[in-house]
Amino acid sequence: MDVDTRLLRYFAAVADEGSLTGAAQQLFVSQPALTKQIRRLEDDLGVPLFARSRSGMALTEAGRELAARVPALLDDWDEAVQATGRAARLLRLGFLDAGAVGGIHEVIAGFRQARSEWRVELRQFDWSDPSAGLARGEVEAAVVRLPFPGQEGLNVRELFVEERGVLLPARHPLANSGTVEFRELWDEPFVATGAETGAWREYWLATGEREGRPVRVGAVASRPDEWLGAVAAGCVALAPASTARFYSRPDVVFRPVCGLSPSRVGLARPKGHPREAALDQLLEAIARRLSRS
Repeated sequence: MDVDTRLLRYFAAVADEGSLTGAAQQLFVSQPALTKQIRRLEDDLGVPLFARSRSGMALTEAGRELAARVPALLDDWDEAVQATGRAARLLRLGFLDAGAVGGIHEVIAGFRQARSEWRVELRQFDWSDPSAGLARGEVEAAVVRLPFPGQEGLNVRELFVEERGVLLPARHPLANSGTVEFRELWDEPFVATGAETGAWREYWLATGEREGRPVRVGAVASRPDEWLGAVAAGCVALAPASTARFYSRPDVVFRPVCGLSPSRVGLARPKGHPREAALDQLLEAIARRLSRS
């Protein structure tokens, strides 16, 4: 019987959290999607793994047996993937937005020229996965924006900070302001990421800097085109200052905002995996390049 390792990761998260809600936030997937995948795994195995109730998800006897074995199985699989990548001389580097990665293309080009046996792949992820592929084992390292759920389980090196501002419709009354006070935006409809992104969503809605004022969510987006489209249609969105350089359209403007903490960018890697000298050198060069940005 073939079982997708992603289903095992989903199962392990639900078993650990004891609820679909907590597991969905940990995995950066929607709760309905997670429910569907758990049922698929149960169908594949032909046994119920959870007893569902209003208080949560309790493991059945079969579920407890699987839960005892899955962590080691996944650790072995992750190590096999990492070893395969090292043998193939491959580094997959995840990122979320062009503003965070800056000029690392030059660093990568130099590395490729000096170490032609290595292949480096840049993989961009949408905002439904703030870990940029690390949470699901899809990359070896990632340039990430902090904070995001699950970062405490990774090795994270903070590289630089940049101010957060706001994207406004060009017709908005504040569009001609030099600087906007955050409190002037409190009653505006905001673009948000999905609820499953947890702390990431809360940070980009600045829920901790509203003095208790509730957020009005006007749209949900996971990609830059959706994000800019929602702003053009009448919402507002907090964004890092680099947005003005890398994402633009004539009906959307970026303005600095007073009263907000800055965005922090870091380089993250899984904990505990064997290190490869060439990759360490590349990631160190990337860190130095971004730290000077």
